[in-house]
Amino acid sequence: MQPLRLLALHLLARGAVVPQILALKGQEVGLRWLPATLDPAVRALLQRVQAALPPGRVTVREGRRTLPLSAEAQATVLCSLFLDHFIHEWSTADGDKAAGDKTLALFFLGGRALYDGPGEGSVAAGIHAWLARFHLARREHAPVLCLDDGAAQEDEHGERDERAGHNDDPFELTLAAESGAALQPPVALATVLADPAWAQSRFGILQTVSLLAEFYPPLNAYVSAGARTPLRIAADALPAFLFDTLPVVRLLGIRALLPKALERLLRPRLSLQVKGQAADGGGFLNADDVFGFDWRVAVGDRLLTQEAFEELVRDATGVIRFKGGYVYLDPAEIERLRAQLARPPALSNSELLRAALAGEYGGAAIGLDDAAQRLLQQLREAGDVELPGAIEATLRPYQQRGYAWLYRNACLGFGSVIADDMGLGKTLQVIATLQKLRDDGALDDGKALVIVPTSLLTNWQKEIARFAPTLSVAVFHGTRRELATHAGEQRPDVLLTTYGIARSEAAALKALAWRVLVIDEAQNIKNPATAQTRAVKAIPASSFIAMSGTPVENRLSEYWSIMDFANRGYLGRLPQFVREYAVPIQTHRDQQAVERFRRVTAPFLLRRLKSDRTIIDDLPDKIEQDQYCSLSAAQSALYESVVQEGLRVIAGESDTFRRQGLVLQMILALKQICNHPAQYLKQGQADAALSGKAERFLELIDEIHASHGKVLVFTQFREMGELLAGWLRQRYAREPLFLHGGLARGRRDALVERFQNDRTEQVFLLSLKAGGTGLNLTTASSVIHYDLWWNPAVEAQATDRAYRIGQQQNVQVHRLITRATFEERINDMIRAKRELAELTVGSGEQWIGHLGRDELAALFTLH
Repeated sequence: MQPLRLLALHLLARGAVVPQILALKGQEVGLRWLPATLDPAVRALLQRVQAALPPGRVTVREGRRTLPLSAEAQATVLCSLFLDHFIHEWSTADGDKAAGDKTLALFFLGGRALYDGPGEGSVAAGIHAWLARFHLARREHAPVLCLDDGAAQEDEHGERDERAGHNDDPFELTLAAESGAALQPPVALATVLADPAWAQSRFGILQTVSLLAEFYPPLNAYVSAGARTPLRIAADALPAFLFDTLPVVRLLGIRALLPKALERLLRPRLSLQVKGQAADGGGFLNADDVFGFDWRVAVGDRLLTQEAFEELVRDATGVIRFKGGYVYLDPAEIERLRAQLARPPALSNSELLRAALAGEYGGAAIGLDDAAQRLLQQLREAGDVELPGAIEATLRPYQQRGYAWLYRNACLGFGSVIADDMGLGKTLQVIATLQKLRDDGALDDGKALVIVPTSLLTNWQKEIARFAPTLSVAVFHGTRRELATHAGEQRPDVLLTTYGIARSEAAALKALAWRVLVIDEAQNIKNPATAQTRAVKAIPASSFIAMSGTPVENRLSEYWSIMDFANRGYLGRLPQFVREYAVPIQTHRDQQAVERFRRVTAPFLLRRLKSDRTIIDDLPDKIEQDQYCSLSAAQSALYESVVQEGLRVIAGESDTFRRQGLVLQMILALKQICNHPAQYLKQGQADAALSGKAERFLELIDEIHASHGKVLVFTQFREMGELLAGWLRQRYAREPLFLHGGLARGRRDALVERFQNDRTEQVFLLSLKAGGTGLNLTTASSVIHYDLWWNPAVEAQATDRAYRIGQQQNVQVHRLITRATFEERINDMIRAKRELAELTVGSGEQWIGHLGRDELAALFTLH
């Protein structure tokens, strides 16, 4: 029944419902709401739902017999019940006023209406007549409109003359009737009126036609003349019929038969013709000055110069014939086209490239000449690039393709966003690209700058030393950092630094020449307004590489910020990007916008997933399991108290910003209570038995410990990590490893090294932000998320510390969730909101602050 309930809500949201009056006894009538199946889209939805319904859900009584309804009738009846319920429940009609207004109550409050008072005898019939037009297509015989262009003359070559539309040849309109019960062709109305065989059906058909004539009055004269002479519609009057009358008729479910050329009525539109310019020396194209352009007018697949367009529209209005088809000339559109041709917009190289890839620009069609098509093909296909001999690694096929793609973009002067899934070897692909640039002499003048989180400095040093030992590397970090800035000073091929240093030393870094600027964990610049993002984007370079397993965690604007780093200005300014892509995709789920987004970003974004076995088939399986835990009595009492007090305070707050802050504050408190009461009460070490989650955690650790496995344990809170460490210390008489943000870089590196190489170290506690990115911890075969961030992208990043290349075992992921609390309900919501997974859009927690009072109560209250 849930699909029918959702369908009813969807139809109400769209207004795709119609009322139907039901005759009862005497002057008593009832009313029900039905899906507006005169709309083909609604019909299709109802058919999909009815196909999923088991037979026999709805039956009718006929005397002593109980008969099942047909599948279609069953779906309609059940959907109607839901529609009636929602309309009656949510109606804003005033109950007192409705009590004195039978018709208002009949439509919106349910029940029946007895029209037996003075002057009410014709009310029910009037309502019936008024509603009849919404059910024309349900009648035994439905009218059919037939429009013919038989007067159109073809020239001697079989094509209509380009100027033929300037005469007064009219179109001819006739009416026919068809029966939905039989596969018979429509019968001309003239036959219905003259043939005695139609005598019994004639009155009902005429009654239907009279209703149709309300929307097109000339039909009255046509019927009065016995429908023997077709209605003639002049070319300049045809637009009113096509655009005003026809949509209403079709909305009522009435068929209209038109010539194919009229069904595909053409309109002149602006077209951008993109011309390719030859690359210097016949080699790679360059990001600058690769395209030229010209504006034309497109009519169907024909392109007209401005002069030819003016000749076509001279002295013409309405619908004209053109090259075997029909063109609608709207005076307002013609003037708009003339104005655009008189003052065509100037386009930058980025806008031209984006338009060429998208296939349209501001609604204007795009045409590409042969040279432009070859240039785009070169951009889409990386080709084979030989791996440098100095690289001491064998690249997998997908890594070889990624390396070739990075190198090609760098040579072309374009930036790249490599967004491969965690553990697929992004770092190796980038290192191979840097080595290739060095071998080509591209690093002789400008060098490579690599900006990473502090926790990854050591990892990058080791990876370069391992895979590209001939690359010279320096680290610009720490209190004794030095930068070679003077002429004649030897600069390393690669300079490693951190986001914090890039921000504080922005002026010094900007003063140097950089051939390529690489940023790892690029989500660190996802917020375009931060000082860190501005500092990184201010460093000039010839080409840019952004690395991220999650280029979008919450909003597409984060992707804009990263792509704007890689290719400055390519996606336009942020407000333009939000208008063209973010709002249509995230708010309206606009599939066309999604496809356009993919087309314009595809040459500069590379994303491969570990779940795709065509990419990599030698990774073991990852098995995720939600572990549901119960609250202890102490947790329940504390949880309930915080919820009641929190909802009371929130209900009294009218300021939206402060209200959202209060909601997030309550979420933080409830997370801590679900973890352990001691965390919320700041009591230090406490008995694990006071938390159902802590007890389940220790049970899992016992199982992993007994099987001699290794486990990563993630928590958002350092204080929770301290509690976990205390219980593990007490249970196993051993100090567990604990990596958190308060540790110096050297200490972090030592902990990672110890866990990876010491078999006796079985448990590694990590705070989510300090240990959730960049680390290789493939000796672990289990991952426990003690508390959840409610952001699938962040959670997956943490899990992928273990589930990555080099992992030889299946990885078991345990997600601890407290049953019957907000944790379980938010988890259900997040799992249901992954429609943009392919765009790597996750879910944060800010949206919870915008929920209404009742929604918040339903979310947080214990169940």
